[in-house]
Amino acid sequence: MAEAADNQGTPNTRRWPARRWASWRAGRTRRATLGGATLALAVLPLLTAAHAGPETRAPGATEVTSQVTGQGATTNTTAQRPATSSGKTARPAATPDGSRTVDVSLTSLSPKVPEDGDKVTLTGTLTNNGRSSVREAHLALRVGPALAGRSAIEQYRSRKGFDPGLDGAEVGDKYQQKLTSLAPGISRSFSLQVPVSALNMDSSGVYPLSVTVSGQNKREPYPHVLGLERTFLPWQKGTPETKTELTALWPLISRSHLTARTDTDEQQTPIFRDDDLAREIAPGGRLQQMVALGRDLPITWVIDPDLLASVEAMTQRYRVEDPDGGDPVPGKGRKYANEWLNDLQQAVQGEEVVALPFADPDLASLAHRGINVRGALSGLAPATELARETVGPILHTEVRTQFAWPVNGALDSAIVDVATSAGAHNLIARGDSLSDQGLSYTPTASRPIGGGNTAVVADTTLSRSFEGDLTSAGASTRAVQRFLAHTQALTAEVPNRQRNILMAPQRLPTTSQAQAMAQALTALHRDGSWTRGVSLSETAEAKPDARANRRVPAKSAYPRSLRKQELPTKAYEDMRLTRTRLADFQVILSQADRVVPPFSNAMNREMSNSWRGHRAEGERYRRSVHSYLGELTRKVRLIQKSRITLSGRSATIPITVQNNLVQRVDGLELRLKSSRRIGLDVGDPQPVRVDAGHSQSVKFDTTAKANGRAWVEAQLYTKDNKPYGPPMRFQTNVTSITSSVLLVIAGGVLLVVLAGIRMYTQRKRRAAARVEAAREAREEAAREGAEDAAEGATEGNAEEAGDGESAESADGGDDTGSSPSESPDGTSASEPRDGDDGNHEDDGDTSQPAQPGERGQDTQGENGTGPHSGEKVDR
Repeated sequence: MAEAADNQGTPNTRRWPARRWASWRAGRTRRATLGGATLALAVLPLLTAAHAGPETRAPGATEVTSQVTGQGATTNTTAQRPATSSGKTARPAATPDGSRTVDVSLTSLSPKVPEDGDKVTLTGTLTNNGRSSVREAHLALRVGPALAGRSAIEQYRSRKGFDPGLDGAEVGDKYQQKLTSLAPGISRSFSLQVPVSALNMDSSGVYPLSVTVSGQNKREPYPHVLGLERTFLPWQKGTPETKTELTALWPLISRSHLTARTDTDEQQTPIFRDDDLAREIAPGGRLQQMVALGRDLPITWVIDPDLLASVEAMTQRYRVEDPDGGDPVPGKGRKYANEWLNDLQQAVQGEEVVALPFADPDLASLAHRGINVRGALSGLAPATELARETVGPILHTEVRTQFAWPVNGALDSAIVDVATSAGAHNLIARGDSLSDQGLSYTPTASRPIGGGNTAVVADTTLSRSFEGDLTSAGASTRAVQRFLAHTQALTAEVPNRQRNILMAPQRLPTTSQAQAMAQALTALHRDGSWTRGVSLSETAEAKPDARANRRVPAKSAYPRSLRKQELPTKAYEDMRLTRTRLADFQVILSQADRVVPPFSNAMNREMSNSWRGHRAEGERYRRSVHSYLGELTRKVRLIQKSRITLSGRSATIPITVQNNLVQRVDGLELRLKSSRRIGLDVGDPQPVRVDAGHSQSVKFDTTAKANGRAWVEAQLYTKDNKPYGPPMRFQTNVTSITSSVLLVIAGGVLLVVLAGIRMYTQRKRRAAARVEAAREAREEAAREGAEDAAEGATEGNAEEAGDGESAESADGGDDTGSSPSESPDGTSASEPRDGDDGNHEDDGDTSQPAQPGERGQDTQGENGTGPHSGEKVDR
């Protein structure tokens, strides 16, 4: 049957004619040619992918979780199936083969620096990236010969495929781990443990260590290496003759978060751009981890004072701008701010603290772009002084400010000039700026560069060991072991020479990068016997290497990639305008300390390195600062006047100055200027002083030489004779009055006055007549009362002269009308009582005589009797 299958498609030459046989052969040849071309096109992507490097998960790949059982244990595994753009899963176009068929990821290595008697434990994961199952496989550890120097470490790290000469032989069969069948796309974890004695590391050095998977699959049905992962294992036997003194910088730097705005309350509540800083200092945040990790490490803290000032502001009430443009909302990081500052104060005790200039200004941008703008460098020295005043009081420790750190340590002659102009005579550079060509070893970091300045050059490889994505355990382990390997190899370069080496990492390490750095420094400090941690000042003051490169690159040598990220020249021009406006504004304020510090700090932030790569965001920040300052300055302004008419050659013009600030303004002068067409003299300048929230009317005495219209311009000036705010223009109309018109007006006024006087006199006379008439009436009434009293007295005397009894009429009737009536107490009605003056004119007493025409009881006229001797006859 097999033979029949193999012979299918082959014609029987005995039964075919020669011509048909030749035709069949030609067609077979054409089909073979086309088939070969098709096969080549199919294989080409595989070869290209094989050359590309390690496989990663394709975008949109789906994960299928399954379980495989191996060595009596059940392990969770994951299969990856790439997805097409339509959402359907599809197999990748290229399939890894050879030593890249199985992806080996080393997630941990312990101890990182082993000693005699230790056991090295390696853990990780295996993933079958091939199309067929891996069979008859085993996991093994390999140790190659010691690497000769730092360049050999990088060469070994860059290799992709398996190399028996570099990777070495497998370590003992008993330390191998058998693997069951590993299906395509399936992952599983592993753990290997090997004693140091089995690794055959005879002498001190850096040994290449690799974990390999050997087996076979359907595509390659023979035993070979299907996957490997490389790392380094530093090995030190005994203590080296001289230890390398290593300085590790630990940067505490963040983006700019504070704005120039503050509330108008007494405490000037700060306003933040966002609340991202609260997340960074909260538990688990980047800055919280930096402080927690650096607490027990031999490091030098490099701190941006703006970060400390911002966090300290968060320890009190603060507010955050609303991204939708509404009112600021309360911040939520007050608790975290207090905890973070307390932890940092404890962590820096006994360690060196280096403070960068406030807000970490971009020295390269200043040197290349800002140098062309007048006054751009004037803020650098105050920023350095402010750094000392900020960090020291907050952390309660000594602060060093004589260091400058250009971004990425990139140095040129222009940057040196700018940095040293602010008092920083030690510049932190990197080896790719001052490279050492021709040296077979790494020189000490300190290098004099002239003018009393020193470049402290960081090792490029060590400084960049923790860049990139280190969120995976495998990437972090590779970075840590590489760092340790380079420090050991560096010490072995010149074992009998003392050298000081600097590691200056990236300014804003992520949480995973900081954790990897902490692991490396901890392992080096605890287990590595070839280094000793020292401060940055010690490294800067170390004896320099005479053979090291001390030549600072020219300005043109600055890296193009970094130059593209610099602040534009227009940014410094905008800063100059803001700085000028602030200087003009502060001279009129009674409490300038409420305005100047927030804006000065904001202008320092405008020059920050944090805007690199964020040009649009930096431009918005600068615009917001300038706009807010404009809002404040416009709160002191002149109220616009409408057209006014001046009746006469002399008049007073009032000008109103309004102050809507929360503090008094002083030191302003108001000046008027008029067109000379009608000779309007607007008087001398007037001083202006307006309380908070008030307005003041300033009056100017003016004179004109002719009638007509004239434009008047009002302008406020500061003490240094600079205009403040925009001018206010209004029109005046001068109307002159002649002498004849004045006489007519005066005559009319005189007539009005005389008429008023006459009316007043007449009214006064009438009022006096009424008063005189009333007085005469009262006198007449008084005389009548006196006469009645006299008549009563005469009649009483006559009766007493008779029989001493009261006179009675002949018919027995009482003559009540002619004799005084007695009161109930026996006194005469006409007799004044105690306290009575006898004047009853106004008391309405009924005992008074009857009015004429009124009939009384005691009237005797009707009886024909003559008048009584006491009766008034003159009525």
